[in-house]
Amino acid sequence: MKITALKTWIVPPRWLFLKVETDAGIAGWGEPVLEGHAATLAAAVHELEDMLIGRDPRRIEDIWQMIYRNGCYRGGPVLMSALSGVDMALWDIRGRDLGVPVHALLGGPVRDRVRTYRWTGGDRPADLIEGVRAVQAQGYGAVKFNICAELQIVDSVARVDAILRALFDLRAAVGTKMDLAFDFHGRVHAPMAGILLREMEPLRPMFVEDAVVSAMVETMADLQRATSIPLCIGERLHSRYDFKRVFETRAARVINPDTAHAGGISEMVRIGHWAEAYDVALAPHCPIGPIALAASLQVDAVCHNAFIQEQSIGIHYNAGADVLDYVRPGGIVIEEGHLLIPQGPGLGIEVDEDKVAEMARIGHRWRAPVWRHGDGSVAEW
Repeated sequence: MKITALKTWIVPPRWLFLKVETDAGIAGWGEPVLEGHAATLAAAVHELEDMLIGRDPRRIEDIWQMIYRNGCYRGGPVLMSALSGVDMALWDIRGRDLGVPVHALLGGPVRDRVRTYRWTGGDRPADLIEGVRAVQAQGYGAVKFNICAELQIVDSVARVDAILRALFDLRAAVGTKMDLAFDFHGRVHAPMAGILLREMEPLRPMFVEDAVVSAMVETMADLQRATSIPLCIGERLHSRYDFKRVFETRAARVINPDTAHAGGISEMVRIGHWAEAYDVALAPHCPIGPIALAASLQVDAVCHNAFIQEQSIGIHYNAGADVLDYVRPGGIVIEEGHLLIPQGPGLGIEVDEDKVAEMARIGHRWRAPVWRHGDGSVAEW
């Protein structure tokens, strides 16, 4: 079997899909997108054609190492996201070739379903009580949201109190039947993060994501030692080498690498198993499309420390298209706040290629917003 073509489609709301074709008539799908840089990733994927066309797609690890180690430059969001999409597609091909789900090739599943959560509140959090209650009414027992908009490196007592008041009001309104994950989104700097984490402890959040930006691993380690709240890091880390510092410094009790950014299924499984040795929980990041979600579920299936899975159904970014629009029914199934582990061959989903081609004619130019503080300086988004 040989790879014959790599085809990409930029589709709304902000995704990039990849199809890897072979001379055996078997094709696999991947999602190599980096949000806000879809055209860049499409170019990066097609740069790999010289290296991949004519190769045996069943040699997944050899191809992974070849892409990763080729040339002087390795790691980083662009190269690893491109590699991620290819890796997903190769696993999809292998599973389809053998007629089994990917997780069957990785030792078999340790679970039949994984808990999932929904997003609410938007980029600048609003109507949290109403939003969380709506998620609860849909059968979910967990929800995640941004806790603040712009926040200066040292902000006012009034601003901090407003954030805390909204969170305490939310907990009082929904009680303890909903688990709440707080996303700081890297918007909070160390001086304010310590204060917020201390005051939030009575709220017992499931975890706090990106309490500071991911580059500040040592700062996060200091914060984790000072709080009983599990801190979470990983969506902006791109390989096991990036997670090395996280584990060595004990910077987080939860990690959330993204299958579309951290080297695909191959690297995600390595990172997940490594985290288990530190008793660190795995909560894969996935605010993007259905192919990345299906790949994440293969990881959840085989990593014992996976406990919850992000997905983007109904997220505020999904204007014009949503997760299930691009796949045929039966692959991605949610029951009582849980995602079922797909049992179909490969990634376990069937992509509607006609729909993909139709929506690619619309495409997208999604960009993260540019925020500024009141003094005119650029704010973390």
